[in-house]
Amino acid sequence: MTYFVTGATGFIGRFLLQRLLDRDGQIYVLVRESSLAKLEDLSDKLGANERIVPVVGDLREPRLGLSDEQVSALNTKIDHFFHLGAIYDMTADAETNDLINVGGTRHAVDLANQIGAGRLHHVSSIAAAGSYKGFFREDMFDEGQPLEHPYHRTKWESERVARTEFNGPWRVYRPAIVVGHSKTGEMDKIDGPYYFFKGIQKLRNALPQWVPLVGPELGYTNIVPVDYVTDAMDYIAHQPDLDGRAFHLTNPRSQRSGEVLNTFARAAHAPQLAIRVDKRLIDALPKGTMSMLMKVPALKGVRRNFLADAGIPDGILEYVGLTAQFDTRDTEKALADSGISVPQLENYASVLWDYYERTLDPELYKDRSFEAAIRGKTVIITGASSGIGKAAALKIASAGGIPLLVARSQEKLAETKLEIENAGGSAHTYSADLSDMASIDKLLEQIHSEHPAIDVLVNNAGRSIRRSIALSYDRFHDFERTIQLNYFGAIKLIIGLLPQMRERRAGHIVNVSSIGVQTNPPRFAAYVASKAALDAFTRVVASETIGDRVTFTTIHMPLVRTEMIAPTKIYDSFPTISPEEAADLICEAIRTRPKQINTRMGMFGELGYTLAPKAMDQLLHMAYKVFPDSARSKGESDPGEKASVEQIAVASVLKGVHW
Repeated sequence: MTYFVTGATGFIGRFLLQRLLDRDGQIYVLVRESSLAKLEDLSDKLGANERIVPVVGDLREPRLGLSDEQVSALNTKIDHFFHLGAIYDMTADAETNDLINVGGTRHAVDLANQIGAGRLHHVSSIAAAGSYKGFFREDMFDEGQPLEHPYHRTKWESERVARTEFNGPWRVYRPAIVVGHSKTGEMDKIDGPYYFFKGIQKLRNALPQWVPLVGPELGYTNIVPVDYVTDAMDYIAHQPDLDGRAFHLTNPRSQRSGEVLNTFARAAHAPQLAIRVDKRLIDALPKGTMSMLMKVPALKGVRRNFLADAGIPDGILEYVGLTAQFDTRDTEKALADSGISVPQLENYASVLWDYYERTLDPELYKDRSFEAAIRGKTVIITGASSGIGKAAALKIASAGGIPLLVARSQEKLAETKLEIENAGGSAHTYSADLSDMASIDKLLEQIHSEHPAIDVLVNNAGRSIRRSIALSYDRFHDFERTIQLNYFGAIKLIIGLLPQMRERRAGHIVNVSSIGVQTNPPRFAAYVASKAALDAFTRVVASETIGDRVTFTTIHMPLVRTEMIAPTKIYDSFPTISPEEAADLICEAIRTRPKQINTRMGMFGELGYTLAPKAMDQLLHMAYKVFPDSARSKGESDPGEKASVEQIAVASVLKGVHW
């Protein structure tokens, strides 16, 4: 046997080529000149360099771009002409679909006619059934079915060309949605169910596997592995008396999309959909209701951002659910003595998932380094003369960022700048009192005049006061000065930078908040309230600016060993993180731009207060008794003040919480 194959270097083509090599004969492969090296590598991999003959041409050209000499050399030699070259992509535009699917098929058929090919094997798709509703038999083709998507229309039109314009016997193969190899998981791109893998992955990373989820049931789908498709195609192609027929290379039983997602979720050890809302409930709404709602700009933005975050192309969801069920009786009859059948998805889903995470996951090919995120970016860091701010500035500068150092002490800022420059980085210093609104106005004016754009703002400067309410009755100024710096100073900077960021459609703001906002420790009313106010401001404003690509991260920072906690002597024995570790959290906030960065203890405190607020009050009151006011908060001095064994034990169990 002698074969001619188009699309042999494509995904299905590679596996079909392997099957054909198991038989005797020469295989001529259409290949563009730019892909000759790719075909050579594939031939090496298959160990068949002598039997695979490259034919340089192009689907887009008449007669596939072959010269008269090439056509003459192939004349009457080809027993089987396999046409696989096509676009298998629902996201491709109409023009590309027409050019490759319809034009390419017509050019292939013209060549097959000119060289007198013995038999044409055309690889179509179940997409040729369009939006047909009901049972689509293998002997059905032109049923007046709606062909709303360009991909559906061109797959139908290309099949028509193969059926009506080839002068000899033909066979058509209609695969379902083709996924990776059932034994190896091999796949070449994100397509079909793979579009949902990133969302499954995100859910797995965010929630325990046992958490029940509610989600949509998008209808029926039909999935088959590539090895079944090519094994079946190869076998049927070489059986007698099957000309002029189409074969559905599909699962005999279509699968519910929700169950498919749950199968892959189990393979990923991710939460599953316990309740699936049937799409028919939405379809029962008055005609046009959903499409009209989706035209509302705000809802379009929500949908677009949600799909983008999950890695799902816009426009795919409408075509997930198949409207037809596909008959496979002729295919099953043709394969009856072959031992070839469709494997159950449950038996190979874990293989597909493993291959995705090791090879296909887009995150594997992104430069996820902090250097890539910060290089060349201008970053304002407040409180940069010491502690967390200084440590963050050093890390940002060493990664190629340009920190603008803000604090009151020009002398200390100069020391930090010199340290950065000695290490090969660059920085700028600005002395300002961030509790003074006039000083901030002056700071902003200077920064705007000296820098064309600010990419990131890190609101790190802050003031903490540890004093019980009983000692604060005559100290209202504690609350005033704390909120002046922690809240008013921070938002004054934010609103001074937001207009430019929104105009540029780029910017990120990192607010260093506190674990105390989540755990509500006693004696920190002034401090926690000021940070909670900033948190609330951020949540509200973030929803207004996300459409302009300006984002916020709130870091609920645990206890850090800095000058700010030094007056509370019991902290000397408490477990804390270092300024460098805290700076790493700031760098991570800049790199990945999450909504929040939390500790487990902080999340536990927040959840506990939500579920059992009275019980949490009692628990915190016990801590109030265990950790008394410091001598400093009473205006006294106690050189011998230190943490008790009981205090150290509690602080170690509830690591990171301010007491």
